[in-house]
Amino acid sequence: MGDLRHRSLITVQERLRDKVAHALRAALISGELRPGTVYSAPALAADFGISATPVREAMLDLAREGLVEPVRNKGFLITEVSERDLDQFAEIRALIEVPTVGRVARSATREQLEELRPVAEEIVAAARTHDLIGYLEADRRFHLGLLGLCGNDRLAEAVGDLRKRSRLYGLTRLDERGGLLPSAEEHLELLELALAGDAEGAEACMARHIGHVRSLWARARDEPVEPRHKFRLGTV
Repeated sequence: MGDLRHRSLITVQERLRDKVAHALRAALISGELRPGTVYSAPALAADFGISATPVREAMLDLAREGLVEPVRNKGFLITEVSERDLDQFAEIRALIEVPTVGRVARSATREQLEELRPVAEEIVAAARTHDLIGYLEADRRFHLGLLGLCGNDRLAEAVGDLRKRSRLYGLTRLDERGGLLPSAEEHLELLELALAGDAEGAEACMARHIGHVRSLWARARDEPVEPRHKFRLGTV
């Protein structure tokens, strides 16, 4: 029985670490954690209302993804992504996602595609209510779910990793300008094109959408904003 309790404790700790890592990724994307800044595990743990151990373990997971760098006796430095990095991430995403969405438009069933409609609508709803964390999470599920319909799990994993490394800069500024909703509605447009079997239209829409996201990254660097949200594990 003691061994089973030990295993149960490990499982709970792992789940908390994963939950914290997910929340930290969202905070990186939304601008709550700023590039070039060092954060300590105890300070972040105080924001979460938990012990420092799962936060430290989660930060090490992010370090393996290239999102942060350990700084001896201080904490973790949020890595800065160069313009060249962002250009390359966008180029790779376009090379993968544009032709893949065309394949999906040609081969996916209507039932498979319709299962993504609630997620696309969730993206739009999050944009309307200025819920950046909810927007980012729904956006991730939509893109990876759509790509997953091509039947290549590794392809979706590769795009998921690219999304983590590139992060979506500029959403706070875009939201303040009222431009987040048009970007959100592109997901519904993409879904309708795929449902119509319009492979070329879906590919063009995806290319435009990725280009739109890349322009946000560039704009965010010129106009940094103060984050408006506090860490919330419940948003994961």
